[in-house]
Amino acid sequence: MQALDKKLFRDFRRLWVQAVAIALVLSCGVALLLTSFGMYQALDDTRAAYYERNRFGDVWLDTRRAPETLLPELRAIEGVYAIEPRVVGAAILDIEGRSESAVGQILSWPEDDDPLLNVPLLRSGAYPAPTSTRDVMVNEPFAEANGFEIGSVFHANLNGQRRELRIVGTALSPEYIYTISPGGMMPDNEGFGIIWMPERAVAAAFDMEGAFNNLSVRITQDASEEEVIDELDRLAEPYGGLGAYGRAQQISDSFVTSEIAQLRGMAMVVPPIFFAIAAFLVSMVMGRIVALERSEIGLLKAIGYSDLEICLHYLLLAGFIAVVGIAIGWGAGTWLARGMAVQYAEFFDFPYLLFRVPGWVYAISGLAALVTTMLGAARAALAAARLAPAIAMQPPAPPRFKRSVIDVAMARLRLSQPTVMILRSFFRWPGRSAMTCLGLGFAVASVVAASFVNDALENIVDVAFYQSNRQDAMLLFTENVPETTIAEVRRLPGVLQAEPQQYLPAILRNGPLEKSLAVEARRPGTDLSRVIGADGEVSTAEPGGMLLSERLASQLHLGIGDTVEVEFLSGRRETHEMVVTGLVEQYFGLGAYADLDYLNQVFRQSPQMSVVNVTLDDNELDALHARLKDIPRLSGLIMMNDTRRSFQDTIRENVVVMNTVYIVIAVLITVGVAYNGARIQLSERARELASLRILGFSRGEVSYVLVGETMLLALVAQPIGWLIGAGIAQAMVGAFSSDIYSMPLILNPDIFSRASLVVLAAALASALIVRRRLDNLNLVSVMKTRE
Repeated sequence: MQALDKKLFRDFRRLWVQAVAIALVLSCGVALLLTSFGMYQALDDTRAAYYERNRFGDVWLDTRRAPETLLPELRAIEGVYAIEPRVVGAAILDIEGRSESAVGQILSWPEDDDPLLNVPLLRSGAYPAPTSTRDVMVNEPFAEANGFEIGSVFHANLNGQRRELRIVGTALSPEYIYTISPGGMMPDNEGFGIIWMPERAVAAAFDMEGAFNNLSVRITQDASEEEVIDELDRLAEPYGGLGAYGRAQQISDSFVTSEIAQLRGMAMVVPPIFFAIAAFLVSMVMGRIVALERSEIGLLKAIGYSDLEICLHYLLLAGFIAVVGIAIGWGAGTWLARGMAVQYAEFFDFPYLLFRVPGWVYAISGLAALVTTMLGAARAALAAARLAPAIAMQPPAPPRFKRSVIDVAMARLRLSQPTVMILRSFFRWPGRSAMTCLGLGFAVASVVAASFVNDALENIVDVAFYQSNRQDAMLLFTENVPETTIAEVRRLPGVLQAEPQQYLPAILRNGPLEKSLAVEARRPGTDLSRVIGADGEVSTAEPGGMLLSERLASQLHLGIGDTVEVEFLSGRRETHEMVVTGLVEQYFGLGAYADLDYLNQVFRQSPQMSVVNVTLDDNELDALHARLKDIPRLSGLIMMNDTRRSFQDTIRENVVVMNTVYIVIAVLITVGVAYNGARIQLSERARELASLRILGFSRGEVSYVLVGETMLLALVAQPIGWLIGAGIAQAMVGAFSSDIYSMPLILNPDIFSRASLVVLAAALASALIVRRRLDNLNLVSVMKTRE
């Protein structure tokens, strides 16, 4: 081992605290890169394998009632590889021991016991026998939430007939990775279940003998999904086709796809911040090391070491720091990625998890950490290599001092000498001060970003659940019913208010652009379900006009006053042109709203409704649920109070985890920046501080110089961090926006104050740790040290 190698290890051992502080910041970037890509890759691989093994469909078609004689024509469509017709229905469930009614999605199980597409994965028990009229298979989360076992019995209201059903098996389906009820906002495994029932029994219950109302389609790799959908719609139109759609609109897959896209976006945005901060810290430390070792560098060159060897020596010292950070980041990142991937798999009801962090992710993360560290050390290493031996053996020329406006101002303010020292150091090295403030600003920004999500979600809850949807429950009917039925609803036990609403499946078109969705029709002045924008104002669709959410209008390139073509897929299946009379910013879904009375008039029909919004007397809930279990045309019940509670609980759990992670990150960044900055200040100003002690300044006054400069930098960093945090929050709003939901940009003052308190506290703690070294300073030895 050469002398230069021994020096390398001694330097690293001497600087191990500073090295670890930098390595921890670097490891955050490596770990977040691994975690994001690891979770993204695990979910993407698991989903792909699940879909392929269980033959997940590519396109779906819903109809009112299509005859099986149509199947040959559907199979003959160019690009169609396989099709599977089904009968799908909804039922209100009566579960023993549960006073509330539940909702079941009924799916027919083929008679040959061998589904072609969307094959459920059997988890326990057996498939239902084709000849049975009461044996069913249910999805596993529903069974677990209700304590069902093989042989358990519950009752269902199948199209007005109360039937006893016996569970013979449990399964998971690729169609229901994210199991959410029609009209629901959150999964409710206890109140909503998937039920597979023999085809004969389902067809008889829903009057579908020789017919189907749902079709799953698998297309060939070279097929055009759009052309297949158009042909499916054409053939299904005479039979009440409700519009074919691809995976992008399949509710379960759309949620999973949105989450995977967010993970991928996070991997691209957050880690570079940590790499940049680590490079800055390395640059600070290496620059000071070279400045302190000028004489040693001159001596090494004088005895024969080349410029290249000197440069590589300091680059290797930085490389050691990078290696430590990479090792910590790889270990923490792999552990976090696996743990969070398991949580995602459980939340999304995957039957298994294929966890694999590709080797290229480790390579990219390690290379990124190494390159950024080398770039941070490059300036100092090149400066060391350029030093001529004769010049290096001499003390550096003292910096030039010239009185400035700032010095005049400090003199007039009659500031104390320690305060003047702090301010002079701050302004004498503006580049270093700016970079230190920028590093601390990123720490502030990380807390702002986390806190913003918390406030944004609280705003979503307030607007969506307490201003827009103020009803206690929503009653969903299997099909449109006369509005006179609302009188019967008002007579139900515990119903205090009841308001009609109608959902009409439709396709909105503007030239070549189109979007399939459900148009919501309601009357002006409704109290329970309202259209509330981000500004908190109630918006109403005018007769003959349509109110659109801003995201939907943007996708269709529509503005106020433009005309949109609306093809209604139910009732008379007519196409009408309507004027866009208003735009509203919303957080859930792509909304399109129309006047209920106007649509009834256009369709030349008596008033219809498909949903009733109600408020309830809590004391009569049990009696209400008992009555609802016997209503024949009721297909669903959404208890909004339960939905609100579930959404808030989920938010609370996620926010606690997110805030904890980001606060830890902020503390690590602050410690890395503030501790290294304070150590460098101490090494640079040791003679000055020792001189002050000799001149009679107290230990507290001397400590004030060291701690004061660190805290001044931290204070100046606050507005920088606020601006960076606001920018990151804005980027997150864009990244999280999808057809399913969007996030508002909410930046309340308490967000910034919380971030500042965290960073200032961490900076003070770091400075105080370094201040303890002042107590151990040997004044005589320090004063003998050559400048």
